[in-house]
Amino acid sequence: MTNATVNLDAAVDVLVTQKSRDEYGQIGSKNDQQSIARSRRAVDGYGFRPPSGATTPALEGAGTVSPIPDQYGLGWPAKSTLGRLYETPDERATREQNLAAAVRTVLECIGEDPDRDGLLRTPERYAQALLWMTRGYEERLTDVINDAVFAEDHDEMVIVRDIDVFSLCEHHLVPFTGKISIGYIPNKLVLGLSKLARIAETFSRRLQVQERLTRQIAIAVEEAIKPRGVAVVMEATHMCMTMRGVQKPGATTVTSTMRGCFRESAKTREEFLTLIRSPSSLGRH
Repeated sequence: MTNATVNLDAAVDVLVTQKSRDEYGQIGSKNDQQSIARSRRAVDGYGFRPPSGATTPALEGAGTVSPIPDQYGLGWPAKSTLGRLYETPDERATREQNLAAAVRTVLECIGEDPDRDGLLRTPERYAQALLWMTRGYEERLTDVINDAVFAEDHDEMVIVRDIDVFSLCEHHLVPFTGKISIGYIPNKLVLGLSKLARIAETFSRRLQVQERLTRQIAIAVEEAIKPRGVAVVMEATHMCMTMRGVQKPGATTVTSTMRGCFRESAKTREEFLTLIRSPSSLGRH
């Protein structure tokens, strides 16, 4: 176990204790504290930290200026995220080996022979693929946004629409894919257009549910440039609905998050929804 892991566990214990003291007026058993923390996370829906960095545990070896109010610039790190973010090459190799061994066990459990020719290297391949598909845990929003925040006297709607995203459902670890449209009305600051797509990519490359993904993107944009309002709409197809369970190919799920003036003004909200649904004129002759 690395020092970073030990420190992280200690920080989580401090966080849980503090939360139970602040919210319930007393400190119960550690199991009670962990139950309280899990319940709180379930209500907030953002993973590790509730609102905007208020309870992100402090660890050694981090700390940069970030437009995201989380000292690591991550945006809702999970319990093991920091360990993965700061791991050494040797620790990375150990992580891949452990994951490959787990995949080999899965193959055996479904009745396959992991030693046959077609599956000999499958555990290693899948371990590398899964780490790539969840690389959002290794991307800091402070690096994604970087210095692409600009002062501009623009107070009309900015929209980047039809951003392709690919993610993994955290309930079944199967893919869901779709498109996201992001809009905001600046308040003296604008964000580089490609950064909207990069923010969507970072959050989608984590284990997700579509509802949380939509909201996290909106809050990240809001935290970065403090616009007058942010709107995010996502439409996706979930493999957990089409290839298993209810098995309904063609069914899509639409989620939205409206913040600021988009939530307060029906006219602003209607303009955004109309613009993202209108046919593109690009490529027309």
